Amino acid sequence: MLEVFVDAATAGAPQVSAVGVFIRGEGHLIQWSEYVGEMDNHTAEFTALVKGLELAKDLSSGMVSIKSDSQVTVDAFEKGSIKNPKFKPLLVRALELGDQFEFCFIKWIPDSQNHAADALARTELRKHK
Repeated sequence: MLEVFVDAATAGAPQVSAVGVFIRGEGHLIQWSEYVGEMDNHTAEFTALVKGLELAKDLSSGMVSIKSDSQVTVDAFEKGSIKNPKFKPLLVRALELGDQFEFCFIKWIPDSQNHAADALARTELRKHK
């Protein structure tokens, strides 16, 4: 099983964001981050989810456990829908990617359990401030 930890960091006005993905399991230990530019934190969290699933898909098609400290992202992925149309394209992409695994589930975790992905996102954001 792959564990995929995803997070985003957002700062400033206008808001700029970076995302971080930490993957472990099945002999893998991946640390990935990217500056994603001007976007709000929720959009960045959904972007991190999509990127985490894309990276995981390159490693396995079996079981993936996604961990996020974004309640909005977790709830939307679990329900398969979201009210705000702004996030819908990213959610649809995440759900499509999730369907490519034998088993794909998501779990909300507190910030204190998401240090690796958070640090990756924050470090990347600091490079671009």
